[in-house]
Amino acid sequence: MQRRLPFLALLALSTTALAQTPAPATDPNAYLEDIHGTRALDTVKRWNTQSLAALEAKPGYARYRQRALDLLQADRQIATPDQILGDQVVNLWQDKANPRGLWRVASLASFGSGKPVWRTLIDVDALGKAEGKSWVWKGATCRSPSYDRCMVALSNGGGDAVVEREFDIPSGKFVANGFVVPMFKSGVNWAGPDALYVATDFGPDSLTTSGLPRTAKLWRRGTPLSAATEIASAAPSDVGINTAVFTEGDRRYALVSRDVDFFHAKRSHVAADGRLVATPLPDDAVIDTVLDGRLIATLSSDWRGIPAGAVVAYAIADVLAGRDPTIERVLVPTARQAVEQVDSSKSVLWVKMLDDVSGRLVSLTRGADGVWTQSIAALPTASTIHLEATAGKDDLAYAMVEGFLSPPALYAVRPAAKPVAVDTLPARFDASRMQVEQRFATSKDGTKIPYFLVRKKGTTGPVPALVHAYGGFRNAQTPTYLVDQPYRSGPAGLFWVEEGNAFVLANIRGGGEYGPRWHQATLRENRQKAYDDLHAVGDDLVRTGVSAKRKIAVSGRSNGGLLVGVAMEQRPDLYGAIVMGSPLLDMQKYSHLSAGASWMGEYGDPDKPADWAFISQYSPYQNLKRGMKYPVPFIYTSTEDDRVHPGHARKFAARLEAYGDPFFYYENPEGGHAAGADKIEDAKRAALVTVYLNAQLAPQR
Repeated sequence: MQRRLPFLALLALSTTALAQTPAPATDPNAYLEDIHGTRALDTVKRWNTQSLAALEAKPGYARYRQRALDLLQADRQIATPDQILGDQVVNLWQDKANPRGLWRVASLASFGSGKPVWRTLIDVDALGKAEGKSWVWKGATCRSPSYDRCMVALSNGGGDAVVEREFDIPSGKFVANGFVVPMFKSGVNWAGPDALYVATDFGPDSLTTSGLPRTAKLWRRGTPLSAATEIASAAPSDVGINTAVFTEGDRRYALVSRDVDFFHAKRSHVAADGRLVATPLPDDAVIDTVLDGRLIATLSSDWRGIPAGAVVAYAIADVLAGRDPTIERVLVPTARQAVEQVDSSKSVLWVKMLDDVSGRLVSLTRGADGVWTQSIAALPTASTIHLEATAGKDDLAYAMVEGFLSPPALYAVRPAAKPVAVDTLPARFDASRMQVEQRFATSKDGTKIPYFLVRKKGTTGPVPALVHAYGGFRNAQTPTYLVDQPYRSGPAGLFWVEEGNAFVLANIRGGGEYGPRWHQATLRENRQKAYDDLHAVGDDLVRTGVSAKRKIAVSGRSNGGLLVGVAMEQRPDLYGAIVMGSPLLDMQKYSHLSAGASWMGEYGDPDKPADWAFISQYSPYQNLKRGMKYPVPFIYTSTEDDRVHPGHARKFAARLEAYGDPFFYYENPEGGHAAGADKIEDAKRAALVTVYLNAQLAPQR
């Protein structure tokens, strides 16, 4: 099947930098919004030099960094099936010798045996060296049913903007005079053997106010991109437009999505004659996949008597013929469950779910009567499950299973059959001395907020605690092995627990842990509920004697960076350290910086007085006060972050400096929104975070 991301994920990856709206004249730090400006970079260099000198000199830094690198670049890894392309599996392999990775292919049969025979297609490190670029792999979109050609996405430095280049799998070479889409945050899908659907920058007036493509076009081989034919367009005020293509054998089902905001879109099927036929689904439904000619989607709101969070289906042929389709209930989760991911194989639908934040994989088949029956895969319980890939020619799925203390294991799963372990990582640390508990805190409005607590067995008395949270955009936070989770600073959590401290993963509202209602509870004017939930978890750690006030650190990335920025200001009595990654902080300007305009469905529009009235209550940049005793934050970002503008982190640091408040700051020159282009950078950040936490919360070390 072609690579296909859910529309929400596509939108998160396809946002683009805008021409910056000038900051208010009263903002002395406006110059820091000039990403590559000399004055701005001089300031960043000064902060980097000062902070790295201080942190790298702290006890244990070199040891933490080396151990993190050894863990992250271990020779023994699981080769994940990034995609199943007919009878082949492709994978990006990264290790010490190949930090940017080898894109490679093996037969599905050899992969399933646990002894895959790989053929390298692209050596990303060597390609970058040969072409004088800092190439970072961003995936491939491959045409079906032949799966011989792919549009390969490469980022120069790790940002979201990519070059799309046509690659031939049999020969292992880029196609001479093949399709090439220039560097941009484009959307590309195969429209046929020799045609692409392309949404990109087509020149003047071709972008929305969010900086995304306004126009989707059909581009045929042998013609210039400028001659591509328009198939649909968006309004300037929309977030943007994109396409999706789902395949079943030699059948291809195309959709066009005009994204009104981050969570609402006007979607249409593309008929064989090019007509656009609107889907009957509500605008906030999430399109998942196609199975047996039926479009499968997950509801975000109640619809036609079907509750939000349910998976539904309808026959595409009915819609194209102008008939009102029968809407089938595929799966309706309980109040404690949430649908996270839906994909299809030859004749089976696969649904990855959460049940009280514990993973579950369900396979569903449709009977002749239109009734869907389900079977729960017998995978390890109390774990996180990742649905890695599904096969198009067989009813086969590959799932990775892991937990905080359980190393990842890859399983081949078939309906109503015992899953087969294909590969399991050896333990990277001694978990026998540790324990995991799930607890519930009570938020300000009485809502029970789950959180996971990892400690050494027998730990008594208050110890320093590190709490990681996100709380936005439907993204659930689930347990992962304490070694490799870059968004949680990788092995930093492991080091923290090994040394007698507590690691906490908080499932606050705004995420998708309990379905749409959990996310929608914190939208716009209700944002404070997410912050109340985080404070409730911190207070619960104090109340139960796990930790103590000012001995709790909070960590968050992106929207989570906003979360911890708010936490720093609202509860300086509770938190003693703040790990603030790639953060949103100036919420008065966020919609005018990089990709910010596309997120107004989550936060509101600060240019509207009614919305700014509630946003202004928590915006960290505006609410920073002189003379307050804040915890000393560690702020990190990337110069090339083209999703969350580095000006957020820079301006916040500058205001702290102007107020005489101490802080640590590290801006990686590349790496994009991930703030690191490879595991070498991830290891460095894990070490920096660890010594920072030790200094702030455990100074006796």
